[in-house]
Amino acid sequence: MFRGITNLSVDTKGRLAIPSRYRNSIIDASNRQIIVTVDHTDHCLLIYPMQDWINIEEQLMKLSNMNRRSRNVQRLLLGHASECELDSQGRIRIAAPLREYAGLEKKVVLVGQLNKFELWNADTWQTERDAWITEAQSDDMEIDDALSQVSI
Repeated sequence: MFRGITNLSVDTKGRLAIPSRYRNSIIDASNRQIIVTVDHTDHCLLIYPMQDWINIEEQLMKLSNMNRRSRNVQRLLLGHASECELDSQGRIRIAAPLREYAGLEKKVVLVGQLNKFELWNADTWQTERDAWITEAQSDDMEIDDALSQVSI
């Protein structure tokens, strides 16, 4: 399970070092293989160990390509999916189009989301996080049934 927030840097070649505390999980579960793709709702990237990505692909294949919204999600997630392999130093190279989509420059934030990571431009992350906190503190925010069952 991936959890927590880590501030990282992307080098001039577009490489990112995956924190050592996650490397063994990725190596064990997916033999160093990772998929990086776009998030279709936010300007960040999604990073999945290959085994978890295969499950996502299976779900996407079940969607009707006759439905425009489903087709668009398939285009974005599958079309941008980039296979990466952890190198001997635990780094992955993020393709230039993906870095451009998420506005990734030197400073980035890696956010654990249980079966995947989100990778954000550090400034964008700060702005979005502050907005989410403000929204969560709002008195008129509606909480759906599933969220209301979670005790925090």
